[in-house]
Amino acid sequence: MNLTGSVALVTGANRGLGARLVAELLRAGAAKVYAASRSPAAAAAVDRRVQPLILDVTDPASVTAAAAAAPDVTVLVNNAGVLAFGSALTGDLTAFERDLATNYLGTLRVTRAFTPALERNAPAAVVNILTLIALAPAGPMAGYSASKAAAHSITQALRAELRDRGITVLGAYPGGIDTDMLAGVQAPKAPPETVAARIIASLADGHTIVFPDDASASAGSVYLTDPVGLEHLLAG
Repeated sequence: MNLTGSVALVTGANRGLGARLVAELLRAGAAKVYAASRSPAAAAAVDRRVQPLILDVTDPASVTAAAAAAPDVTVLVNNAGVLAFGSALTGDLTAFERDLATNYLGTLRVTRAFTPALERNAPAAVVNILTLIALAPAGPMAGYSASKAAAHSITQALRAELRDRGITVLGAYPGGIDTDMLAGVQAPKAPPETVAARIIASLADGHTIVFPDDASASAGSVYLTDPVGLEHLLAG
């Protein structure tokens, strides 16, 4: 997809990977990027092409208002997400429900709201920021893994449903990223700027799947040939 002159919207754009995705879209030639989050005020200082936008992906009224305020979008990046730690048997179910409400239903709600604009402005694209553990769960993040697995499934459904409307759908499956979400977790983490750069490069190249860091690329090759093997790898 040619990103020069595109108009993008990134959810969860106020920090972490979202902020890096905004920067990479600008570097790729976007004419405007809506930096959407629940607290977007600081985003305006980044670049004159950045337009802050209030958006809570769990609030239907907020999503409807954001879609009305950004009718020119050609690239939608569903990045907003939350993470609750806990195993399948002992994790807090209320926290797991929050993960599902944000990571799965929030992604679907925003995509539905923006599909008319994307179709009208086609060629267009949806980018869903998923995770490697959407494909096989990490035990201490069982609820998060499940919410992202649901988002992975809906990404596949959207890809098929939107293909004939001039809208491509890219699923990104990073491993651990060095952001606030994983602060305190002792594990290899990729720099968020590297992950963002590879996602946007894959979007520009017309890919529909990307494993955007070295760890996820290695594990992703296992998944493509031996899905059960990845399950055992991550469980260990």
